[in-house]
Amino acid sequence: MVANTATALDPKAFRAALGSFATGVTVITARAADGTPVGLTANSFNSVSLDPPMVLWSLAKKSQSLDVFSKCSHWAVHVLAVDQECLSGRFARSGTDKFNELDVSNGIGDVPLLAGCAARFQCQNMFQHEGGDHLIFVGEVVAFDRTDRAPLVFHAGRYAMAAQRDPSLPPARSARVAGGLNEDLLGYLLGRAYFQFHLGVREKARAAGLTDAKWIVAAALTVRDGLHIDELGAALGYVLDEPLSNLLQCMQTDGWVHGDSQGRWYLTPSGRDRSLHLLAAAKAHESDLLSRWSYDEGTLLKLQLQKFIAATNPGFADLWHET
Repeated sequence: MVANTATALDPKAFRAALGSFATGVTVITARAADGTPVGLTANSFNSVSLDPPMVLWSLAKKSQSLDVFSKCSHWAVHVLAVDQECLSGRFARSGTDKFNELDVSNGIGDVPLLAGCAARFQCQNMFQHEGGDHLIFVGEVVAFDRTDRAPLVFHAGRYAMAAQRDPSLPPARSARVAGGLNEDLLGYLLGRAYFQFHLGVREKARAAGLTDAKWIVAAALTVRDGLHIDELGAALGYVLDEPLSNLLQCMQTDGWVHGDSQGRWYLTPSGRDRSLHLLAAAKAHESDLLSRWSYDEGTLLKLQLQKFIAATNPGFADLWHET
C-alpha cells in the first residue's frame, strides 16, 4: 500500500481511492427563473438528518448550473434504478436538451420530476456551504417516494449492480477430503445449476424424440441454420458425447434436419417448427425460474455468467457471431 500525505497528494491516486467507496447514482433537477428545467448527474448525495429530514449533495463551483441551483427554491434528487444508466449519461453531458422526450412531471416548487427511479426526494433549498472546489447544498425533504427497483451503483469509475446476500442460505458444508473442498466449489455449482435448469425442458425434448445432444444440435441450427458440419463441431463439439456425424444422420432419419452436398445442415420445416416450440418452452421455464428472484438478480446472474464465459473461453466458436 502506497501512502499519500496531504503535502504530496497525487490527485489521480486520491480520485482512485475515493472510487473504492461504492455509491448510488443520482440526477438532481431544478427549475431556472425563466422556467428552463435544469439537471445533472451526481453521486455526492447523502443523508444529513432524520428530524428534520435533510439531505445534501455537492456541485463543482465551475459548473454552469451553479447559479440555478444556488437561487432556486427547491430541487429534487432522483436515485437512479439499475436500468437507468443511459439517463445517468444523458445528465452527465452538457450542452444538450437533457429533458427532451423524457417522462417529466412537475413537483413542489415546479421542480422537474423524472419517472422510473428507485427513489425521489423533493427538497427545499435550505443551506449552502463552502467545500473546497465544490459548493455543498443542504435541503429539507418536503416529499419523497420510492419503488422496489434496485439502484444503479457506481464503483471504481464504473457502473455496477448491487447484489443482496440471502440470509436464508446456510454456510457451505465441507467435505472430508484433503484440500477442504465444500459445496461452494464453482464447478459443482455450475454443473448442478445446469442440470436443474434443464430438468424442466429435458422431459419435453425426450417426448419429441431428442436426446440432450440432439436437442443441442437442433437449438444451434435454430440460431444459425445452414451451418457446415465443421462449424457445428467447432461450436458444439465440447458438449457432445457422441460423434456429430452420427447425430446428424439420426436426426435426418427422424425428419429433423437435412444436409446438402456441401456439408451444410438445415432444419426441415417440421424440425424448425418443433425446435421453436421447444425453445419457447425453455424460455417459459427460464421465466418461471427467474420469477423467484428480482429482475436485477436475474440480470446480474446472466452478466456474471457472460463475464465468466468470456474470461475462461479457450477458443470455442461463438454461435451468436457470424464468421
